[in-house]
Amino acid sequence: MSTQAKEHVFKAPEFHVKDWIDAFGNKIDPIKLSDLKGQFKILYCFQSWCPGCHSKGLPDLKKMVDALKEKDHISFLAIQTVFEGHESNTYQKMVETQKQYDLKIPFGHDAGDDGKSRSNMMTNYQTGGTPWFILIDKHDNVVFADFHLNVDATISFLNTL
Repeated sequence: MSTQAKEHVFKAPEFHVKDWIDAFGNKIDPIKLSDLKGQFKILYCFQSWCPGCHSKGLPDLKKMVDALKEKDHISFLAIQTVFEGHESNTYQKMVETQKQYDLKIPFGHDAGDDGKSRSNMMTNYQTGGTPWFILIDKHDNVVFADFHLNVDATISFLNTL
């Protein structure tokens, strides 16, 4: 896959995201890594107020979701990883973002354990901000984690799985 992936691969830690909605905006129980066992997982981390998330990241995610919707062995998750602007990057903004992009995938809201600190995903997955893509293979190894994702190359690669 011709992307700018970081060189190290590591075992994916648990998500530790408490607040989730399903593909239709309904509250659901927290999604765990083990719920997606044997799946290739694409996680997209964003903040509702992030300009790059709206100009590049969310459109790229939508393009991948639409291109790979028939692939039942690939799971997509979008997670609002709040690390600043807690008063703006709210649960409701996450719900609005799902609707705005018509993304029929689960969305999570991660504002840290106390709702006011750095998100658990950012800490556990060593992300550098938003927009951020994380690709986890079917063996739960993080094989890509970065700001920049070559979407067309990723779609081509995932179509071969």
